[in-house]
Amino acid sequence: MSDASQIEPHWGYADRALPCTNDKGSCEYLDLVYSAHDLSMIYAGILWATIGGILVLWTVHRRLRFKESTSARFGRTARAAIQRYLLPESILSVFGRATRLQVVILLSLIGNIIIWSFVGLAYRTWITPVKGLPGVHNTRTTLGPWSDRIGVLAFALTPLSVMLANRESLLSLLTGVPYQGFNFLHRWLGYVIFAQGSLHTIGWCIIEIRLYQPQPAVAQQFVSEIYLVWGIVAMAVLTLLFLLSTPWGIRLTGYEAFRKLHYTLAMVYVGACWGHWEKLECFMMPSLIFWLLDRGLRLIRTGILHYQILPSGDVGFHTCAAEFTMFPDTENGDDPWKIGQHYFLCFPESSIWQSHPFTPFNIAQVQNGLVKHSYIIRAKGGETKNVAQICANKLVSTAHTGVRTISVILTGPYGVNAMEDFEPHSNVVCIAGGTGVSFTLPVMLSLSRSRITMKRKLRFIWIIRRERDMKWIEEELRALQQAPDITTLDISIFITGDARTKIEPTDGNRRPDTAKMIGDFLENTVCGPSVVVASCPGEMISDIRRAVAGFNSPRKVWHEQQRYDVRLICEDRLEL
Repeated sequence: MSDASQIEPHWGYADRALPCTNDKGSCEYLDLVYSAHDLSMIYAGILWATIGGILVLWTVHRRLRFKESTSARFGRTARAAIQRYLLPESILSVFGRATRLQVVILLSLIGNIIIWSFVGLAYRTWITPVKGLPGVHNTRTTLGPWSDRIGVLAFALTPLSVMLANRESLLSLLTGVPYQGFNFLHRWLGYVIFAQGSLHTIGWCIIEIRLYQPQPAVAQQFVSEIYLVWGIVAMAVLTLLFLLSTPWGIRLTGYEAFRKLHYTLAMVYVGACWGHWEKLECFMMPSLIFWLLDRGLRLIRTGILHYQILPSGDVGFHTCAAEFTMFPDTENGDDPWKIGQHYFLCFPESSIWQSHPFTPFNIAQVQNGLVKHSYIIRAKGGETKNVAQICANKLVSTAHTGVRTISVILTGPYGVNAMEDFEPHSNVVCIAGGTGVSFTLPVMLSLSRSRITMKRKLRFIWIIRRERDMKWIEEELRALQQAPDITTLDISIFITGDARTKIEPTDGNRRPDTAKMIGDFLENTVCGPSVVVASCPGEMISDIRRAVAGFNSPRKVWHEQQRYDVRLICEDRLEL
């Protein structure tokens, strides 16, 4: 540094002293290190510019409403083609129940990352002398700049990973995709960052423990550096995040423990990365801001939802008194929002530390300043089992008063309007399995009550195990049966586990053929596009995706047979 005549700043890296006074090989190596880092920052900027450009185009396209013209015709045809070829699931054993579109987006992102990881590097090796130690040499290679490149890209992807995980999602606001739709990309992007962090760590361990001399003096000096200690902490936390996010890890800890550990450890990771290389705080600061905004907005929304002036005159935060009805199952033990959105419900009488997502199956209607929420809660295990037991105990203790209430704290609503892109002449078929009716029923109730005079065909399909399960929504079913004549509505209820039923039973425990039902529905429509709304177990969702993809026909849509422009809106009710 004493012989340097100038200091050259580099964004995100240590300043460089010029001119270089080391040996020729070391100077050439440092030239590569600094030029490669500068390119790394440029490539990270290009990556984010690409993501931003895609989001802008997506948002603009979403806001545009084409009139009935060649543009609209082309748009419908393109949408049918995308649904046909990209809606089915791909490589179930690797990606789970992800659509081809999700896999294509992921592979495109990974492809870009791989390209930016290797371009702009000169792949060379230098053997350079060690000052003060005659006959001792360092081996300098492109492994160092490449490891730095991997680290920079991992830092650059961290804000995106946080955004993909946010419940208060900016991405949902821009694209209209519900926040759950980004879970697949968030999970796999986390795997990518873990791989990058591992390669970065391995690369520098090889350099400092093997290529640099003399050993073990260099390695001992290396492990004593503060930035390295923070790097070890960051990698340890990232490894823990990776292990806990696997299906095995989630089953081991339980979902609630996994969720709280995940977002807490994520911020520990961000802090450790900041300590490891504070000059790249330009990536860590947005990550922290996105995380704090998500947590803060959740608290604010919950407070606004519950902070009100009550009829008693009290003002402040109050839990809701939710009326419940018990449906015992001794055989199996499975006892103002927009349609399609859901709330997270916390039951303080059971645990203040847990909340679970539930979709209201009623339509939001304000009466005397209050809105009624109706939920179906399937008690299986853990928190829902505890809540069911509390309700059962209260039924016994309050039998003489008839009062059936339990304290509830609601957070939400979350998700997007499932009917936002419905057209006035859209034909709609709703398919639900069990408690999935909470997602499809409000859609059908809203459509059946619509005052739009245009004829369209509606079909409501509900698949349940036992006939008595119809009591869950018996009032709403009666309302559907009283739909006005301007709408053609067909209601089908399939019973899979009660051979004595007379209501369209299936053979044994087999589920009905959803592909055939969708095909029959399309054949009976006259005009207008078609929409399939589904909330079922994973296997049924897979079947429905394949069916909808197969019924989309770009050729027929181009020839103005709009019923073969089939959209799928689904709520994945998958178990880990």
